[in-house]
Amino acid sequence: MTATTADVVLVGAGAMSATLGMLLKQLDPSLKIIMLEKQDSVAQESTDGWNNAGTGHAAYCELNYTPVKADGSIDTTKAFNINSAFEVSLQFWSYLVEEGSMPEPDRFINRAPHKSFVWGDKNVAFLKKRYETLKAHHLFADMEYTEDRDTLRQWMPLVMQNRDPSEKVAGTRVPYGTDVDFGGLTRHLVGNLQKQDGFDLKLKHEVKDLYHKANGRWAITAKDLDTGEVKSIDAGFVFLGAGGGALPLLQKSGVPEGYGYGGFPVSGQWLVCRKPEVVEQHHAKVYGKAPLGAPPMSVPHLDTRIINGKKALLFGPFAGFTTKFLKQGSFLDLVKSVRPNNLKPMLCAGMANMDLTRYLISEVMQSHKSRVDALRKFYPDAREEDWELAIAGQRVQIIKKDPKKGGKLEFGTEVIATEDGSLAALLGASPGASTAVQTMINIVEDCFPERMATPEWQEKMKAMVPSYGQSLIEDADLLKSVRARTLSTLKLNP
Repeated sequence: MTATTADVVLVGAGAMSATLGMLLKQLDPSLKIIMLEKQDSVAQESTDGWNNAGTGHAAYCELNYTPVKADGSIDTTKAFNINSAFEVSLQFWSYLVEEGSMPEPDRFINRAPHKSFVWGDKNVAFLKKRYETLKAHHLFADMEYTEDRDTLRQWMPLVMQNRDPSEKVAGTRVPYGTDVDFGGLTRHLVGNLQKQDGFDLKLKHEVKDLYHKANGRWAITAKDLDTGEVKSIDAGFVFLGAGGGALPLLQKSGVPEGYGYGGFPVSGQWLVCRKPEVVEQHHAKVYGKAPLGAPPMSVPHLDTRIINGKKALLFGPFAGFTTKFLKQGSFLDLVKSVRPNNLKPMLCAGMANMDLTRYLISEVMQSHKSRVDALRKFYPDAREEDWELAIAGQRVQIIKKDPKKGGKLEFGTEVIATEDGSLAALLGASPGASTAVQTMINIVEDCFPERMATPEWQEKMKAMVPSYGQSLIEDADLLKSVRARTLSTLKLNP
């Protein structure tokens, strides 16, 4: 067994680990960082372009981020938090472009206006109320609303083609929404890290075990899947950013902060169109309302995608149930994740979500015709032969203890960090990579508090993210200046 030492070990080579690695290297170039990845290349699972929606989640169009409260008002809490967090990502990416650490912005991010579209009196009333509530805040001041069919035909031609003229419809748009190729972004980040001293990417290396040593450091055992060689790494800090693989690793770590957590895996599928005469008629992310009983990740949307420079249309996602935690995982993943400390939460959450399970199974059983029928609610003239099915990535939703229900299922992301800050893990899914920078900044603050408090790190963080330490939700002038810079630098201006 060969042995080595590192300041930081990043498990998983996706958007989260790459972002944390880049932040830490910018803050302290002398850090020795090792990135371990089970696959043979970077960004193969949820980060890959075809394994996620590519929406730069800013809550402009995603209706599930603005639920209706009991009193009938719109809850803006999640929308404001996600929007401001995405602005932090845009600031960091702008900094990296300006510094020459990233290529031309269109290699990983492109403008794709974010639009919502609904039909029916009840949904139109909801969308109008949502618009009026959000528009009143500076974060959403540029949002537009219309019920005018001619205007909607200009905004979304495919959606309005041959639509029933008696149907009541409405839409909103924000012109500088984005389509992000998170796979391309991550490969550029890791490529830059590889050029720096003290960074080592180890592909086809699977973490077999990790334990907390008496001196506060971590002993990690990893197997080289090519040679079979077992390697030992002594690390000061460990980040488990392996997507669906993070929960099993958190359980292996044995830290008490991970007790009670379980996972509910959900798969996804897309309908994809690459036919130029169809693709060129639509340039936007158009989100609707999720079917009753569907998980938030199943909010239907018709999207422009630009992956590796090639444009396509995507519709979905169609959710499904699987017992795998990763797209290239094992069907035994779910069973193996059951522990005495999470058995009750998982059983309780399972019993409380039987309708969801039935819905997911019914989604899996759909025919191509039924999927295209669902698409026709968005694009009435869609033809079956123009669309093909593509398998998206796996998402492991969080199951955790609940004092009242015994266990509950959560749709979102959650960071778990040890009390001493020596290990952090990211569980969950949407909005995921869109808010990666803010999430990783939070980890740096929690796990490197003394260094984060130094003038050097404070100054560097503010150089990378000019709004750092201030609130974009509360400060309209700050938001205006920050947004003007990022839209210009990343070439997202309409």
